[in-house]
Amino acid sequence: MQPPKFALIHLIDDDASVREALAWLLRSRGLTSMEHASADDFLAHWNGHKTRTEPCCLLLDVRMPGTSGLALFEQWISRGLIDLCPVIFLTGHADVPTAVDAVKRGAFDFCEKPFSDNTLVDRIEQALALSKQNMDQQRHAARQQQRLADLTEREHDVMTRVVQGLPNKLIADQLGISVRTVEVHRARVFEKMGVKSAVELSNLVRSGGGA
Repeated sequence: MQPPKFALIHLIDDDASVREALAWLLRSRGLTSMEHASADDFLAHWNGHKTRTEPCCLLLDVRMPGTSGLALFEQWISRGLIDLCPVIFLTGHADVPTAVDAVKRGAFDFCEKPFSDNTLVDRIEQALALSKQNMDQQRHAARQQQRLADLTEREHDVMTRVVQGLPNKLIADQLGISVRTVEVHRARVFEKMGVKSAVELSNLVRSGGGA
């Protein structure tokens, strides 16, 4: 996966020199970052900006005053954000076992201090690519669910039977309507769901875009 052109890395570390060094490294690779001196500062920023369109990831220190990196990670899991905005932990040697456990629970990766610049940037770019992929999938699913909600009850009845592979004549018999009416509803279903054939419609439903 290629990293997206527009993305944001959140640098969350209580050490200003670490944040500045990371920000400089990312700028030198054409990546945009935002610095946060604590998990609480980051959460205040995140909660104040509800609309998220750009792919992102968190570069998160494990140990910080106030809300720790691990506590923030727990919030990230509970809020269902771990896939949309992946977490990369920055850890000292003593924190490695904790970071390994976090990876098992959904963190994207951890980098032990001192870290390799190239390795860290590679992993950040991969995390951003994953963020974009997951955001795109979420937007696609939301669009499909909205299309589904726009169907009338009769159109939904017809769609369900089309997906089952029933011919128009049998659909008409089951619903007590004419074949011509079935054809009209079928055409509207195809238009609203953005498909051109029963096969496309069936694949869409099976992939979770309709029910």
